[in-house]
Amino acid sequence: MKTINLHQAKTHLSQLIEEAEAGEPFVIARSGKPVVKVEAINQGKQSSRLGFMVGKGQVPDDFNSMGQDQIETMFYGTE
Repeated sequence: MKTINLHQAKTHLSQLIEEAEAGEPFVIARSGKPVVKVEAINQGKQSSRLGFMVGKGQVPDDFNSMGQDQIETMFYGTE
Protein backbone atom coordinates (compact mmCIF):
# COMPACT_ATOMS: atom_id res chain seq x y z
CA MET A 1 0.00 0.00 0.00
CA LYS A 2 1.44 3.31 -1.01
CA THR A 3 1.89 6.30 1.29
CA ILE A 4 1.23 9.81 0.02
CA ASN A 5 2.18 13.01 1.81
CA LEU A 6 -0.58 15.50 2.55
CA HIS A 7 0.48 18.03 -0.09
CA GLN A 8 0.53 15.36 -2.84
CA ALA A 9 -2.86 14.09 -1.69
CA LYS A 10 -4.37 17.57 -2.01
CA THR A 11 -2.84 18.04 -5.44
CA HIS A 12 -3.85 14.64 -6.85
CA LEU A 13 -6.99 13.86 -4.87
CA SER A 14 -9.24 13.00 -7.84
CA GLN A 15 -6.70 10.56 -9.27
CA LEU A 16 -6.09 8.98 -5.86
CA ILE A 17 -9.82 8.48 -5.30
CA GLU A 18 -10.15 6.77 -8.67
CA GLU A 19 -7.31 4.44 -7.72
CA ALA A 20 -8.93 3.69 -4.35
CA GLU A 21 -12.22 2.89 -6.11
CA ALA A 22 -10.29 0.51 -8.37
CA GLY A 23 -9.10 -1.38 -5.29
CA GLU A 24 -5.83 0.41 -4.44
CA PRO A 25 -6.16 1.90 -0.95
CA PHE A 26 -3.51 4.38 0.20
CA VAL A 27 -2.27 6.12 3.33
CA ILE A 28 -1.97 9.87 3.75
CA ALA A 29 0.94 10.94 5.92
CA ARG A 30 1.74 14.25 7.61
CA SER A 31 5.42 14.93 8.26
CA GLY A 32 6.18 11.31 7.37
CA LYS A 33 3.76 9.85 9.95
CA PRO A 34 0.73 7.90 8.68
CA VAL A 35 -2.49 9.71 9.55
CA VAL A 36 -5.34 8.32 7.43
CA LYS A 37 -6.03 5.22 5.36
CA VAL A 38 -8.25 5.79 2.31
CA GLU A 39 -10.11 2.91 0.69
CA ALA A 40 -13.31 2.45 -1.26
CA ILE A 41 -16.40 1.81 0.82
CA ASN A 42 -18.05 -0.84 -1.38
CA GLN A 43 -15.26 -2.50 -3.30
CA GLY A 44 -17.35 -4.80 -5.47
CA LYS A 45 -19.59 -5.74 -2.56
CA GLN A 46 -23.26 -5.51 -3.40
CA SER A 47 -25.83 -5.40 -0.66
CA SER A 48 -28.10 -8.41 -0.79
CA ARG A 49 -30.67 -6.98 1.62
CA LEU A 50 -33.53 -6.80 -0.89
CA GLY A 51 -35.12 -10.22 -1.18
CA PHE A 52 -32.95 -11.83 1.49
CA MET A 53 -35.87 -13.95 2.73
CA VAL A 54 -36.82 -15.39 -0.67
CA GLY A 55 -37.44 -19.10 -0.33
CA LYS A 56 -37.08 -19.08 3.48
CA GLY A 57 -40.76 -19.57 4.28
CA GLN A 58 -44.25 -19.76 2.91
CA VAL A 59 -47.21 -17.41 3.20
CA PRO A 60 -50.50 -19.23 3.73
CA ASP A 61 -53.15 -18.84 1.02
CA ASP A 62 -55.61 -17.35 3.53
CA PHE A 63 -53.09 -14.79 4.88
CA ASN A 64 -55.28 -11.76 4.13
CA SER A 65 -58.22 -13.20 6.05
CA MET A 66 -56.34 -14.75 8.98
CA GLY A 67 -57.88 -13.73 12.30
CA GLN A 68 -60.69 -11.87 10.55
CA ASP A 69 -63.35 -13.17 12.95
CA GLN A 70 -61.38 -12.11 16.03
CA ILE A 71 -60.63 -8.68 14.57
CA GLU A 72 -64.28 -8.08 13.67
CA THR A 73 -65.29 -9.11 17.18
CA MET A 74 -62.79 -6.64 18.68
CA PHE A 75 -64.11 -3.78 16.57
CA TYR A 76 -67.81 -4.54 16.34
CA GLY A 77 -68.46 -6.77 19.35
CA THR A 78 -70.44 -9.95 19.29
CA GLU A 79 -73.71 -10.14 17.40
